Amino acid sequence: MISELRVENLAIINHVELSFNGGFSVLTGETGAGKSLMIDALELALGERADTDLVRTGAAKASVQLVLDLSSRPDLLAPLSELGLELEDGRLFILREVFAEGRSVARVNGRTVPIATLKALGRLIVDLHGQHQHQALLDQLTHVGYLDQWIGAEALAALLAVDEAYSRFSAVRTKMDALRRGLREREQRLDMLRFQVNEIRSFAPNEGEEEELTATLSRLKNLERITQSVQVALASLSEGEVNARDLLAGGSSAVSDALRFDSSLDSVATGLEAAIVHLDESVHTLSAYFERLDADPGLLDLTTERLDGLKRLKRKYGETEVAILNFCQSAEEELATLEDAEASEESLGKQMEAASAELAKACDRLSTVRRSKAEAFVGSMREHLDDLSMGKARLEVSMKPSEPTAAGADEVEFLFSANAGEPPKPLAKIASGGEVSRVMLALKSALAGRAGVPTLLFDEVDTGLGGKAAAAVGRKLAALGAYYQVIAISHLPQVAAWAAHQYRIEKREEGGRSQTSVVPLSQQDRVEEIARMLAGDEVTETAMANARELLQVR
Repeated sequence: MISELRVENLAIINHVELSFNGGFSVLTGETGAGKSLMIDALELALGERADTDLVRTGAAKASVQLVLDLSSRPDLLAPLSELGLELEDGRLFILREVFAEGRSVARVNGRTVPIATLKALGRLIVDLHGQHQHQALLDQLTHVGYLDQWIGAEALAALLAVDEAYSRFSAVRTKMDALRRGLREREQRLDMLRFQVNEIRSFAPNEGEEEELTATLSRLKNLERITQSVQVALASLSEGEVNARDLLAGGSSAVSDALRFDSSLDSVATGLEAAIVHLDESVHTLSAYFERLDADPGLLDLTTERLDGLKRLKRKYGETEVAILNFCQSAEEELATLEDAEASEESLGKQMEAASAELAKACDRLSTVRRSKAEAFVGSMREHLDDLSMGKARLEVSMKPSEPTAAGADEVEFLFSANAGEPPKPLAKIASGGEVSRVMLALKSALAGRAGVPTLLFDEVDTGLGGKAAAAVGRKLAALGAYYQVIAISHLPQVAAWAAHQYRIEKREEGGRSQTSVVPLSQQDRVEEIARMLAGDEVTETAMANARELLQVR
């Protein structure tokens, strides 16, 4: 619930600090005193759009601070965690600042958060009911949600099954749609894939081939120079009149002769013998290489053509031979799928048929639950409408089949008649603003204790009411206070008298400027405020007596 509210430099509010309690609290005050500003402040703190016009003239910024005590709502820990928020000693500290130059900042527990996070938090914490919000009840699409919420766990379980079945059905349908789109382009795609696969497979690239081809091309282009160099090398090493092989052999023989007289030359002799072996091996390898040298110009052309072809493939299909082959494999797999498209479509069709049947079955179960509970829901609403001096009103739940969605296959609509003898019709067509407000209040009363946010905020729910109806609304708000923190702005004494806590919103002039303040009222203060609401500017003893009576009746 909301435990503390602090507002600074918001329109005609200079500084206001309030502490709220549980139960039913009412804010009262004269027209124009600034009651709506308190709603604006709460909405701002909970993520509504920041309007720089709200910044008090001359101030650099407006700020709203909110302390939420959620220690009694462990069910909110998981959704708060999903928003990246954690409680501090069971509380959340919200700060929203709006700067005169146009920007705004939101912080929760000192950490800056996106406005979207603040709005999501607001939906978890506060349910605001004003003239605009009551109009949501006129939207038929909201009715099924209210019915399911009233039914509770049984509807929630059935709804979850529908949602899961719908997700599976949607996934199969998406695959089927993609396949059918593919079939329309099938022939063109098949031609392209066949060309690509044939081009790569007929060329048959090998991993590392470009490096080998580049080396071969370099050898063929420089064949004459290589031949001359190898001939010179062979002559120097073993074939010339003076060559390394003969010189090394002579040196080795001389060292071997000396070795007979000095054994310390053993390592030198061994090394020279090994050098002769290595030299012979190198000469043999070089001779074999020389014999393989081919001056065939056709080989040069073939190598050049192969290298150019490989580079073309790389430009089209991948930067390496491995990438080209991987592309070819993927193309072959897609080709196989498209060539077997009829079998794929048949398989997906069977899956879609099964998923559709599962969805229909889940929707039927949910529809059965809704129909079985609709009459009891109407009965509960009728009791609360009676309490709100709408005993002649009738409310019915109309259910018609609709296309399956994640919310089921029911078109649910509340039908309403405010007058005896008149058939119920859609709320949007016949209900007045005051009637819609009371129907919403009856609905919230019917849902009390079942689920929902900790705080209900009512902005002039009593508009257009008076006398007995106003007193009935006050009683109903007080009853809701047993389940929620209820904060209402009211201009009717019959409603205000039912509150457990009352605050007076005042506007006065200081230093030539208007400013709004909010004063918590004692019991005696409440008598005077209720009397003012009854009598207007001139509070008489009769009005005071009537005020005491209203408060005692409560």
